[in-house]
Amino acid sequence: MTTISILQAKYAALAPHLDERALRIWAATEAKVIGYKGITRVHNATKIARSTIHRGLDELESPDILAVERIRKPGGGRKKRVERDPAFPEKLERLVEPMARGDPESPLRWTCKSARRLAGELRQQGTIVGRQTVAQQLKDMKYRLQGNRKTEEGQQDCPDRFMSAAATSAL
Repeated sequence: MTTISILQAKYAALAPHLDERALRIWAATEAKVIGYKGITRVHNATKIARSTIHRGLDELESPDILAVERIRKPGGGRKKRVERDPAFPEKLERLVEPMARGDPESPLRWTCKSARRLAGELRQQGTIVGRQTVAQQLKDMKYRLQGNRKTEEGQQDCPDRFMSAAATSAL
């Protein structure tokens, strides 16, 4: 068997059971054992990015070891919208305030605009944001989404109010 086929067999057996960090460390270990052209051979066999294998090699040689429960170093990952754009809550407040309901002094306020609609309006103003981020920020700002009761489908309050045509002609 060639080195590539051995690596492919190992990768096929291990990959479903490893998280991101363990897979990175495994690939780096294999590359280190192979030596010359190890990174290229591991990459060709597994299609793991070379940069990922280099990161794994750096972690192997680093004296500080991550805690077992961590996959990335602290601070890794995407930053929150408020950290990237501190004016985001103010922009959202300006859109919500004219249509806000409830007592301004009350801790609970609500808006009739949907998170999707608010996200669309923010995009028109140049702030790229998704509806879930808008919904989470509204929640953080103590707003609730309130639908118009008359437009909601489902069980009617009083079944006598909505008689069928056959029932009204029988009267």
